[in-house]
Amino acid sequence: MTSPVAELVDDDLWSAIGDPTRRRMLDLLLAGAGTATTLSQQLPVTRQAVAKHLDVLNRAGLVQATPAGREKRYHVDDAQLARAAAQLASVGSAWDARLRRIKTIAETIQRTQHS
Repeated sequence: MTSPVAELVDDDLWSAIGDPTRRRMLDLLLAGAGTATTLSQQLPVTRQAVAKHLDVLNRAGLVQATPAGREKRYHVDDAQLARAAAQLASVGSAWDARLRRIKTIAETIQRTQHS
């Protein structure tokens, strides 16, 4: 049986977001479009590593590329980022509900032990 929380989550999307370098790249791209070269100048990784990270973000739909001469300019796909935020909110709500149920069970057990 699949967990309701698991049904809410796009694993490829969260795998892409899960990497700290890619999250930093998204932050930089939210401030404005960039190329692999301009991003590598702001990150502690090579241009080739940035290009690989951008490919992962592109496959997840988090960024879109536009040809710009010999390079590509990347920008964040607002709709996909909003989808990720909605998934995170849904997962957070589901875990909040689980934790409330656990708290209720623990309080019930504590009351019955002290009775």
